[in-house]
Amino acid sequence: MAGLAAAFGSGAMTNSISGFEDAGCIFIIGTNTTACHPLIARRIFRAKEKGAKLIVADPRNIQLTRFADVAVHHRLGSDVALLNGMMHVIIKNGWHDQKYIEERTEDYEALEKVVAAYTPEKAAGITGVPAEDIERMAELYAKNSPAPLLYAMGITQHTTGVDNVKSCCNLAMLCGNVGIASAGVNPLRGQNNVQGACDMGGLPNVMTGYQPVNSPEVIEKFSTAWGRPLSDKPGMTITDMIPAMLDGKLKGLFVIGENPKLSDPDWNHLNHALKKLDFLVVQELFLSETAQVADVVLSAASSAEKDGTFTNTERRCMKINKAIEPIGNTLPDWEIISRLSTAMGYEMKYDHPEEIFNEMTALTPKSYAGMTYDRLGIDGLQWPCPDQNHPGTPYLHKDGFARGKGKFHGIEYKDPAELPDKDYPFFLTTGRMFAHFHTGTMTRVSRHLDVEQTTGYVEINPKDAEVLDICENDILVLSSRRGEMEVPARITRAVPPGTLFLPIHFGENPPNVLTDSTAVDPLAKIPEFKVSAVQVRKLNLEFVENTG
Repeated sequence: MAGLAAAFGSGAMTNSISGFEDAGCIFIIGTNTTACHPLIARRIFRAKEKGAKLIVADPRNIQLTRFADVAVHHRLGSDVALLNGMMHVIIKNGWHDQKYIEERTEDYEALEKVVAAYTPEKAAGITGVPAEDIERMAELYAKNSPAPLLYAMGITQHTTGVDNVKSCCNLAMLCGNVGIASAGVNPLRGQNNVQGACDMGGLPNVMTGYQPVNSPEVIEKFSTAWGRPLSDKPGMTITDMIPAMLDGKLKGLFVIGENPKLSDPDWNHLNHALKKLDFLVVQELFLSETAQVADVVLSAASSAEKDGTFTNTERRCMKINKAIEPIGNTLPDWEIISRLSTAMGYEMKYDHPEEIFNEMTALTPKSYAGMTYDRLGIDGLQWPCPDQNHPGTPYLHKDGFARGKGKFHGIEYKDPAELPDKDYPFFLTTGRMFAHFHTGTMTRVSRHLDVEQTTGYVEINPKDAEVLDICENDILVLSSRRGEMEVPARITRAVPPGTLFLPIHFGENPPNVLTDSTAVDPLAKIPEFKVSAVQVRKLNLEFVENTG
């Protein structure tokens, strides 16, 4: 993702949430926005009220499809073909922004050559979307600028995740929708500080602000600041760690605010790997599934019990203020890490997170250098904010791309790693539902939220249910090449025939028993959570009469 990160801000939203209200057309692909990002969805509804067009592309019949000018349900994993089909129509009709392309981009010919083959009819054959709908999507997007494109993990959690993102960027640049207000390419982050964690070097190949660890200048700077020689070798991704555990190369694991026993692919494979560890430490608010098998659990304070900063999905760094003192023996994350580091021989002596923030801004010149606690105030600041006279940046690439010119990529469609066959005839996809968050670590301990949905379920189309003689709430057994799990049936037209959907929040019905840990994007190493092949059968319940 390095080249893409250089051009598009390291996977960050190029634009601001508030700007969506002034869009001419909003293109939603691979995000169930009302369920997963409801406050952003409110901006979309306001834009519709002001006359904006709305395009929705999602394999499921999500809530936003009811409000769309065009809504399509493309086959799982066919995003590149759909986007290439749209770009073919745009170029053929001369709807692309030729001046923008000539002045601000390069390698347009590589894109034009590839998409020339993706006629609406060819794209329809791959995606299952009618050719006339692809043509209508292209026209609405190209003719109603500014047109922000919004996506989430429905785009990234594929073996072609990087290709999917590049295709989104291709489409936006083709129509001059990057570097202008109320437009751009906007990944909606899955949790409140995912952007901040990436910004702060929570990736194996970068330091803060995406400074590469294999840069001698970067390593010298951080080694000098921290008084220790640092390695210039990138670390492991999560998907690299699991085979390393099994091979005995990784002997200890420190998990902070994550629940891999429920969130990582191939549940059985992961459990086997965790058992190979010599030592597992989990730092967590509640006793998650992973914390339950840890050797040591470090009790962390919640956001209401600590000071600090978060950086949200629109690159906005905001200060949080402690509302109550930490309950019981819990401590803020920074204090736990500082104490642990000091006990292991490297002293970390901080009295307040503001000191850590100031150290971070001093080491992160381009994006955070101009931020201070006082400047953050109530509303925060959006990076890049390079100096203390800078107001922050509502949208990126106004005067040019970070790499110079935006680079087009000619992307060919590739099938998902696993497709349905006679043994496993159903597509399976996974995701979130409105009442719960991620693995339910917090929401399922809330009675008000858990009462909304107390168990897992699998969505199945009425046509498939009729063929398989399945009734509402029947217990189904779902099997893949990795394992099997039991789950109640929910019969709904939210999924098309031949496709099943499982929410990810329920440890009693863990969908990652079925997903594949070996099917990952070759560059980003993101697992293909969104496409698996499964078979379905009703659980055979036999009751034996007790004769006494």
